[in-house]
Amino acid sequence: MYRRGVIATPAQVLARFGHALSDPTRSRLLLALREAPGYPAELADALGVSRQSLSNHLSCLRGCGLVVSVPEGRRVRYEIADQRLGHALDDLLGVVVAVSEDLCAAAGAAS
Repeated sequence: MYRRGVIATPAQVLARFGHALSDPTRSRLLLALREAPGYPAELADALGVSRQSLSNHLSCLRGCGLVVSVPEGRRVRYEIADQRLGHALDDLLGVVVAVSEDLCAAAGAAS
């Protein structure tokens, strides 16, 4: 991963990815963008969040290097920065993880 002239270490890349996925709205946003590029207003409506909230999440995902903005005249389209990220999300979704309900109750409630 390359950002602002600094090459991130593998651990830093995974930490950014983990931070992005740690929020349910950002996770849902990445999954939506995995399906197709989108525009902020449409993504906000589809996810049921305010445009301001969506803007903040998109800013975070851009900062993590996971999404890019593509200017289209007066509009801006967002998409996954690298198609391999979409494949990685598919792989993560295919993983079955056995968890203790007691330990992950908060995570399950956030879904």
